[in-house]
Amino acid sequence: MIAAIRGRRRRLLRCAAHCLLMTALTEPALAAKFTDTEHTRIEEPRPPGVPSDAVMEADGAVVGSIQIDIRNIFDRDDPRENNNLFMLTNHLHLRTKRGAIKAQLLFKSGDRYNARALEETERNLRKLVYVYDARVVPVRYADGRVDIKVITKDVWTLNPGISFSRAGGTNSTGYKLQDSNFLGWGKTLTIGHSSNVDRTSNMLGYSDPNVFGSRWTADLAYANSSDGHQHALQIAQPFYSLDTRWSAKVSALTFDRTVSRYNLGNIVDQFNNNQTAYELSGGVSRGLVDGWTRRLMFGMHYDQNLFVPTPVTSLPANPLPPDRTLSYPFVGFDILKDNYQKIGDQNQIGRTEDLYFGTEVTGQVGLSNGVFGARTNALMLAATVLRGFDLPYEQQLFLNGDFSSRVEDGRARNLIADGSAKYYWRWRTDWLLYAALSGTVTDSLDPDKQLLLGGDNGMRGYPLRYESGTSRGILTVEQRVFTDWYPFRLVRVGAAAFVDVGRTWGSGAVGNSDPGLLRDVGLGLRLGNTRTGLGNVVHVDLAFPLGNTVGIQKFQFLVQTFQSF
Repeated sequence: MIAAIRGRRRRLLRCAAHCLLMTALTEPALAAKFTDTEHTRIEEPRPPGVPSDAVMEADGAVVGSIQIDIRNIFDRDDPRENNNLFMLTNHLHLRTKRGAIKAQLLFKSGDRYNARALEETERNLRKLVYVYDARVVPVRYADGRVDIKVITKDVWTLNPGISFSRAGGTNSTGYKLQDSNFLGWGKTLTIGHSSNVDRTSNMLGYSDPNVFGSRWTADLAYANSSDGHQHALQIAQPFYSLDTRWSAKVSALTFDRTVSRYNLGNIVDQFNNNQTAYELSGGVSRGLVDGWTRRLMFGMHYDQNLFVPTPVTSLPANPLPPDRTLSYPFVGFDILKDNYQKIGDQNQIGRTEDLYFGTEVTGQVGLSNGVFGARTNALMLAATVLRGFDLPYEQQLFLNGDFSSRVEDGRARNLIADGSAKYYWRWRTDWLLYAALSGTVTDSLDPDKQLLLGGDNGMRGYPLRYESGTSRGILTVEQRVFTDWYPFRLVRVGAAAFVDVGRTWGSGAVGNSDPGLLRDVGLGLRLGNTRTGLGNVVHVDLAFPLGNTVGIQKFQFLVQTFQSF
């Protein structure tokens, strides 16, 4: 029986691979996937009579009138979308207010014309969950004044629905009433209920990206869960552009929850973590100078973690992690180069993507001491490095590194070093080869934390939180296929064939659960959400673990929503 199942599985994989290969060989070669107007999904080319940006900037042109054109979800002028159902959807949808878009603009009438400010405004608008796409284009030039048109396209943002996802052999469900463009003002209001492997929660949240039309943002969250409560508040003015001169933030968090530690996908012990955290911080910058932005950050951070037994568990932790209170002033820096490009069909389906090909380096150092209310004296260290490469022959490479640690009594504690590389190669118009390699190394990890590997973080053919250790490595290779199939003009369809390889090393807080190298293969369907702001890409995957690991199912069925392919 086992041999027969394995034989059927091999035949299924061979058949799927054969179909993918035959499609690649027989599909006629096409031109570039998007022209500029197709790529942005908003057709608004610069009028022929408008000079180049370089000419207008050299002439000292200023911004004249600003027209804001907010387009509805479905296009009445497109006969494929001009039907009763789609027009009813447009009618029921509250279109975004002009004030919500105006608050995101990085220019105003009378400013010196700066093409870079138009490009960055486009990027900022595309980050908004209620905007599908954006285009900012000069449409008229006369007498030293440039008239500018700002076009955005709305998506459906009201979510009165039920959610379901499955990964690592476990289900997560929820229902909520959420509007991420409340009354058209760009605010997010959420009332919901969710249930997953960790907890069941009732939640209330509010997020405002432009308080009273300003650059200030506000976020509030409350959750009443089966294992505790969460209260969170943040008010900030971020560095909203490369040329922003200052930032400020006040945040507060209280969170009590049950922490479960895992071995081979099973809970081995539990304890309660009661956390309280506050931060008051700010930053200053000279803005964008010679293509680079340099920022200096500073502030005060307080983080208390108390660990107590969980009264209802049959698996108490023995011993409990020691309590930890860190309180420290800090200074930091952020240096980044302005280098973005618009690309389509890479991490999304049918959306404009703003990819970063520059270099960014951030660092932070703080001193935790009893003078500031800390129980733990330590030197706090953190750093991040990003680098993007645009390579020949439709290839891109993105590198990322993170480091954090604290130094106590001359020794590093809770040291975590991460590194990752992501590679893309568009070897055919609609075919993209993707490979990602990531690794994590730790030293003296805090006992309340675990480095895990399983179906919920990279190994799709295995149960969630299956392996644990002190180091981790994961390699994923994925052949992505983008199609022109657009059923009911609601979702874009793609597919993927993938291989995952990974493992952990070392013995963590609950011992060594390293069964060796994990490997899986699989096929997946990708559904790109083009009409709503409720989640960008739905993944439906069938993954098969390789090898003869005892107790592992022959396949895993996964349904998840991600922000990328």
